[in-house]
Amino acid sequence: MPDRPGRPDQPRRDQSRAGDKPRKPRQKRRGPAGSGSTGSGPTGSGPTGNPGTPKRKANPLANPGRRVSKPPRPAQSAERSDSPAAKPKADHKPDRKPDAKPAKPAPKARGSKYPVSQSKSKPKPAKQPKPAQPSPAEPAPVAPMADGTPQGLFFAAPPGLEPTLEAEARALSFADVMAEPGGVAANGDWSEVWRANLMLRGAGRVLVRLGSFRAMHVAQLDKRARRFPWELYLRPDVPIKVEATCKRSKIYHAGAAVQRVETAITETLGVPIDAEATLRLMIRIEDDLCTVSLDSSGEPLHKRGYKEFVGKAAMRESMAALFLRDCGFDGREPLLDPMCGSGTFPLEAASIAAGLLPGATRRFAFEDLAGFDAEAYAAFRRRITPEAAEPDPGFRAYGSDRDAGAIRGASANAERAGLSHLCQFTQHSVSDLQRPEGPPGLVMINPPYGGRIGNKKMLYALYAALGRKLTEDFSGWRVGIVTTDVSLIRPMGIKFPPPGPPVAHGGLKVRLWQAQL
Repeated sequence: MPDRPGRPDQPRRDQSRAGDKPRKPRQKRRGPAGSGSTGSGPTGSGPTGNPGTPKRKANPLANPGRRVSKPPRPAQSAERSDSPAAKPKADHKPDRKPDAKPAKPAPKARGSKYPVSQSKSKPKPAKQPKPAQPSPAEPAPVAPMADGTPQGLFFAAPPGLEPTLEAEARALSFADVMAEPGGVAANGDWSEVWRANLMLRGAGRVLVRLGSFRAMHVAQLDKRARRFPWELYLRPDVPIKVEATCKRSKIYHAGAAVQRVETAITETLGVPIDAEATLRLMIRIEDDLCTVSLDSSGEPLHKRGYKEFVGKAAMRESMAALFLRDCGFDGREPLLDPMCGSGTFPLEAASIAAGLLPGATRRFAFEDLAGFDAEAYAAFRRRITPEAAEPDPGFRAYGSDRDAGAIRGASANAERAGLSHLCQFTQHSVSDLQRPEGPPGLVMINPPYGGRIGNKKMLYALYAALGRKLTEDFSGWRVGIVTTDVSLIRPMGIKFPPPGPPVAHGGLKVRLWQAQL
């Protein structure tokens, strides 16, 4: 009787019919060890294997058909052990890593080959944190003096002219003078503040540093602003204006800083706040350091107090004084300005020659501060005012312009300044310019640039005519010209050395060009 299909000794899949090609037995994929899957093949546990293949000795750990629990892993120890029990059992495959992981070595000290417990070197003690100290480049907070003495002075200057103002401050014997971006730093008491406002020609303002403190947020700024001794400097009956700048600080909103300081001053001292006040309090927050300064000048120092008529695009007197110093003018040689406008260069040169104090005829903001001694200031002012003396006989200031209104205004300014006997203003064009009698001197010019006044294309002919006149009639004189573009200098036909640094003036960048004719 034929065997029934499906008997285990003769599976149906192994039977073949006549004429059919023998089929290979179907093999199942071998599952992972211990997964319980059954397969047929060389290492399978099925009833039928591949004929002709030698059977491998069964390994209970590698047989996928049997569920064999893994042997327990040996206990790991931090100490090294050479006993056989501590060694993991080898697997049936030579290239397979043992199941038991080796024990981790004991931690070693840094820089040592011995474990921590066996390290020959003694463990280093833990480093104590150093107290926080300000870096050398970072200014430390400075508390205000009990008597209100200034912590420092700062003379503001146009960017680019700081070295010239530094030379002037050194010539006047100010202490600890050092040029900084935007001005010159110095030290001194309140009498030096008075002297700087009265005598410095190139400074735009004299700022007084009162103190500084740390402020990381506006609440801390408000708290420390209320502790600041404002009563040493401010008066309850004099309004002030508060300004603030923030740079690289957690307090980045200048308006919020102004509001907190104003509130602190008003609630603690009762000082009124006025946007038009001449007394300005300046808060500078940089790198979380709040520096409190006071503008002791009030109106800018270029306002000498005598110049009522101002021409178009006129230069400030403080800048004109610095340009004259750069040209080496000392008040002992004649000066000529063929485009004088309101007479800035001739009047400033005449004031230098006469030895007048630039701030002798004006008032300053420090006169409204608390503790100001009017009698001491009057005595100090009389002491530093030079006695009336005749200027050098070789000096004379000449100014000319083609605008008749400018000549009238310049003459009136000279009358108010008391310098009319040293200045001479005439109306004529550049082509009618004549050399004054006497020794050679300095031709100082601030011509149109084409930026605010005049058409730049039409100015080339004007500069060319000026250059021809100077070359022909002013041999031996020096010339200094302030302008913006080298293309305006070339038509003059004069060999100028490299100019000075760029200086901000009226929204433009001007340079001083000098030459010997």
